[in-house]
Amino acid sequence: MSKITAVTTAVPPYVVEQSQARDFAAHLFKNRVTDIERLLPLFDNTGIKRRYFSRPIEWFEIDHSLQEKNNAYIEAATDLGAEACRLLFERAGITPDQIDYIVYINTTGLATPSIDARLINVLGLRTDIRRTPIWGLGCAGGAAALSHAHHYCLGHPDHRVLIVAVELCGLTFMPDDFSKSNLVATALFGEGASAVLVTGDQVAGDGLTVRATQSNFYADSLNVMGWNVQSRGLQVVFDKRIPDLIADNSAAELDVFLKQERLERDDIDQFLYHPGGMKVLEAYVAAYGVPDNHFRFSREILADYGNMSSVTVLFVLERYMREVGLKRDRYGVISALGPGFCSESLLVKL
Repeated sequence: MSKITAVTTAVPPYVVEQSQARDFAAHLFKNRVTDIERLLPLFDNTGIKRRYFSRPIEWFEIDHSLQEKNNAYIEAATDLGAEACRLLFERAGITPDQIDYIVYINTTGLATPSIDARLINVLGLRTDIRRTPIWGLGCAGGAAALSHAHHYCLGHPDHRVLIVAVELCGLTFMPDDFSKSNLVATALFGEGASAVLVTGDQVAGDGLTVRATQSNFYADSLNVMGWNVQSRGLQVVFDKRIPDLIADNSAAELDVFLKQERLERDDIDQFLYHPGGMKVLEAYVAAYGVPDNHFRFSREILADYGNMSSVTVLFVLERYMREVGLKRDRYGVISALGPGFCSESLLVKL
């Protein structure tokens, strides 16, 4: 087995209240979208209070080249990732040279050398450290990284794995994209970073024990979620079918997953899920037939930070571990949906 020993988070400096984002969209989309007034209540119905960005709101009114956006990503992602890691080392009581393997997750910027290489230099990690940068998993990336680290630790039970995820979704914004998908992204997306320490079972220390993992891929669903890569940047793709896919598939998938561990839904104390949006969480509650409070932490993170792609589920996990700690007698499920279309899930002993 492996343990999720510690989780930390970091956010960029510019705070945007949801009312500001609504006014920004109303101004930008005015005279460009015929039914903009009908669509603006979307901002009020997201359940989001505020979000954080690496650039001030005025920056998004001007079109920026892919190069400008990417340079901004590299700079901010390195700084935020390092901030989250330093907090993690302090919280876990370890030093950088104790890390054996680093996994870097993102989908909102490109860098070669990858950001993990930059972090190795900035943080003073060992020069013989193993590393894997993973790009393109979108919102599923945080959960997928936990699963990747778990399976690595099964073969290296005396190792420590550092996961770093940084998503700067705002930098993908295109001010001349007047699609409904872009309007939805403007209402939902935020930015943030997280660092996670996953350790093998021969490493001393407490944590959430990972019992099992599960991946589900939906055939012929490539157009449900992702980016259209264009010469000027990454254009967001959202399909309104996502809540329907959850309604049709998620309960059966969960039951199969739990049955393999001889568990049932009543054995699950918390669903620590990526909150892609309010409709996504409502679809899960309805499909599972569980009380709203089983998704409390997901709702809180959505309200306080918005959808930060792969990072969001790690924010949910961090808040749970900080506020509740180890209970040792119950189970939780960590899960996220992402491009593919796919889901990544973990069963943990809380």
